[in-house]
Amino acid sequence: MGAWGAIVMSFFGALFAALTLAFGFGWTGMMLGLPFSVFAVIAAAAAAVIRRPGQGISPSQQAERVIVWSSIAEGIGLFVAANVVTNLGHREMLLPAMALVVGLHFLPMAHAIPFRPFYALGIALLAAAAFGFAVGHTLGGTVSGFAAAAALSVAALLAVRRDMQAKAAASLSVST
Repeated sequence: MGAWGAIVMSFFGALFAALTLAFGFGWTGMMLGLPFSVFAVIAAAAAAVIRRPGQGISPSQQAERVIVWSSIAEGIGLFVAANVVTNLGHREMLLPAMALVVGLHFLPMAHAIPFRPFYALGIALLAAAAFGFAVGHTLGGTVSGFAAAAALSVAALLAVRRDMQAKAAASLSVST
């Protein structure tokens, strides 16, 4: 994925961090906006790369279809996971359940694009979910949420870098 994917991943990283601060530490109000400052920085870097001339990273049509269907499944999965854990009376398991769904969402994309770092991201999110479920209580959710936020933010930074390098390489090949 390129810079556009970085914007999406960094937003969800900030969302994981904000939810973790709310559920794990009881933060409210404007303080929950702090994680979105990281999103703003990554999104600004991604926007700068998007505006640069050159082709950059663009998935094939088949990969785009997988991305769309995987994202639809992720949205449905997040809705179902949130309802299941809440209705079972285990709101503390919301963040591990979300990490599980988001991690699973990256695996078909990793295969279709193909982009091996998505396997690593998916596995990192699944490991965060497994840890959260295993530990349980607030601590499991807190660690799971922060691990998911960190994994998504790092992946977003790497995606910006990858797109920037692709555009630089394309401009070098055009100028020579």
